[in-house]
Amino acid sequence: MELLCNLNIPAKSYPFLLLTVRLSLQMVPVDERTELDSDEEIPFRPATKSFDFEAVHLSPAAGNLNSCIRKLMKFRPLRSIYIVLLTAKINILLPFGPLAILLHYLTGKHGLVFFFSLLGITPLAERLGYATEQLAFYTGSTVGGLLNATFGNATEMIISMYALKNGMIRVVQQSLLGSILSNMLLVLGCAFFTGGIVHHEKVQVFSKASALVNSGLLLMAVMGLMFPAVLHFTHTEVHFGKSELALSRFSSCIMLVAYASYLFFQLKSQPNLYGQISEEGAHEEDSEDEEASEITQWEAIGWLAILTLWVSILSGYLVDAIQGASDSLHIPVAFISVILLPIVGNAAEHASAIMFAVKDKLDITLGVAIGSSTQISMFLIPFCVVVGWLMGQPMDLNFQLFETATLFVAVLVVAFMLQMMIDCKESRTWVEYLL
Repeated sequence: MELLCNLNIPAKSYPFLLLTVRLSLQMVPVDERTELDSDEEIPFRPATKSFDFEAVHLSPAAGNLNSCIRKLMKFRPLRSIYIVLLTAKINILLPFGPLAILLHYLTGKHGLVFFFSLLGITPLAERLGYATEQLAFYTGSTVGGLLNATFGNATEMIISMYALKNGMIRVVQQSLLGSILSNMLLVLGCAFFTGGIVHHEKVQVFSKASALVNSGLLLMAVMGLMFPAVLHFTHTEVHFGKSELALSRFSSCIMLVAYASYLFFQLKSQPNLYGQISEEGAHEEDSEDEEASEITQWEAIGWLAILTLWVSILSGYLVDAIQGASDSLHIPVAFISVILLPIVGNAAEHASAIMFAVKDKLDITLGVAIGSSTQISMFLIPFCVVVGWLMGQPMDLNFQLFETATLFVAVLVVAFMLQMMIDCKESRTWVEYLL
């Protein structure tokens, strides 16, 4: 104990040190403790205060603190706040949202407001995906996948609504186009690449039906986007400027009906079709790998409402700062719309798609990447046209010639690649059967 005094250790720490020593002595075998027991007891002379170590085993304040912490963690709202807001490392970016709002009113520097708004929306988009995944535990896999795709694109939808309200039609078109291209090319390519490296000794498989249906819907969406652009650039309009807009609105209504029919097919008509992975059972899940929900169903719904509201608030400041940020930072608005906005809105989806590919779950990867692209092209873009129609904004499906051609080529590449993978799998199955 004199050594503790010479080391200037506070007297309040002595009970905890003694408790640690006693526990360690209890773990030592008896024959190794005989020598210690025979030693004479060393008198204890603390520098400031003495304690009865025989009576004190644990500080009452520490015990009360631990019991209070356990009681607070049993309180559901506080536990939910801790899980949603404090467990993810990306939540360190959450303070940038309020900081962007303060900078908007105090300084008016659009570059900083735009940059901090992007940083503040990024963790909100990730938490939206987390809350949707928790809600999927209570709704089933099919409805959960639909909810995941819907709220995964909630950020793009909110930003598009604010941009459409401000008359920034080109920003809406380019941001949605960038989201489709990033999901189909960047995310799917990175997922296949990383999954192939990790599982290079086996062939990764996925659901043939889901891939073919999504590819067909993407081709249909591209056709709906091509007709207004072809009508505009061939100068064959009967009423210049009006025929193109009317065709866009008509095509949008048809695409919305087709997407509703797809949802009926997925949820009601053939719900088991998307649950089948392969006849060989290559994707059987062990009971040890099953995950449980961390928050309740109503907590997940409440967090979805709160996070969506906060995203909508930040999106308003983000859209207002786009033009000013483009002028101050000397960045084209097209680069902001096609590259920056889709990356921020789909950051969580990008990471989750690659993670599932590494875990050999290509069905989920395709559902995140191609399913999200299908929903943007078949639902979000036509929905923006209809909402712009109601707002009095001339939002159309004319994405300009180069952008439409880029989307068409990207969809063809993805469709042919998926078909090639399906053909290779079937041919490999026949070879293995013959051998």
